Amino acid sequence: MLTQEVATVRKTSLYDEHVALGAKIVDFAGWAMPMFYEGIVKEHQRVRGTAGLFDVSHMGEFMVSGADALPALERLTTNRVASIAEGRVQYSAMCYENGGFVDDLLIYALPGRYMLVVNAANLEKDLEWIRSNLTGDVVVDDVSDETGLVALQGPASERILSGLTSVDVPALPYYYWTKAEIAGRETTLSRTGYTGEDGFEIYCDPRHSCAIWGALLEEGAAADIGPVGLGARDTLRLEMGYSLYGSEMDASRSPAEAGLMWVTRLSKGDFIGRDAIARSIDEGIDERIVGFELTGRGIPRPGHRLFVGDDEVGHVTSGTFSPSLKRGIGLGYVRSDVTGELSVDIRGSHIEAHTVSLPFYREGSVKRKRPAL
Repeated sequence: MLTQEVATVRKTSLYDEHVALGAKIVDFAGWAMPMFYEGIVKEHQRVRGTAGLFDVSHMGEFMVSGADALPALERLTTNRVASIAEGRVQYSAMCYENGGFVDDLLIYALPGRYMLVVNAANLEKDLEWIRSNLTGDVVVDDVSDETGLVALQGPASERILSGLTSVDVPALPYYYWTKAEIAGRETTLSRTGYTGEDGFEIYCDPRHSCAIWGALLEEGAAADIGPVGLGARDTLRLEMGYSLYGSEMDASRSPAEAGLMWVTRLSKGDFIGRDAIARSIDEGIDERIVGFELTGRGIPRPGHRLFVGDDEVGHVTSGTFSPSLKRGIGLGYVRSDVTGELSVDIRGSHIEAHTVSLPFYREGSVKRKRPAL
């Protein structure tokens, strides 16, 4: 049901589709977005079992061009941009001088330019940060309002998508993109996603989003695919141990603390935040992110305190009941010396837990494969 408050926020080009499908609409980062349609658990299991369709058109997209675009992005981001040739996609981050996160993002190497995909809640802040730190011949265009984005995720996604395009979908590698005509509409298709399953993200003219959305649902009907809301998007990403900006990442946390040094290339030379990150590693970090599973009954939630015995050692940043594992799981910051057994304070009761290596869920078709660096 659409509340009066949500009625004042922005709507994607697929908003009417969500309402027609009976979605529970919520205000997410200023956008009216579907939280769920049939239920979070059912939608989660659909993505793990067959495939689910997501509207992620609220994400921000910036085009970066000009003779100095590459050195500008090398200075702005933590990963090595020069390592991605045209046709590839890279996961990266932007940091402040103190090493804290501005945002995490995707970088697409397009012909003669780059596309940055940023979090919806950070769009204006990111754009201001990028533009205020540019030098040389660089142009940054915000094309967010001109870009629709649909994600098809799950083990059946390759087969479903293959029925709607002449592109050789199985030949598209993980974290690569290609131009593709899907349901008769021109798109940019990438093998990327945020669920841990095989999947694709489809960038298009917003005027074509509904046609592509409908064609995917029709093509996948035999596989019982369906739309998926933000609720299952969060449980899916958490089962994979994927970080979320505003939870595991913010301006006060560095890649060293957040476990994202694998996208932070100190050796590439100077970039904003490099010295602070290197210094924190040399001096030793006080806290680090860990994954944990409950051995007792309960659901960890952000803000719950973590203990070793009677000693408070950290707090939960993300937590949920895992539909795949049938137990409570979470991410949290703890003192750097903490390993092994924990407990989570849930409404005054200490529920036993233990730290685990990530991801929590290991049966997905992508499994531990990491994006192209």
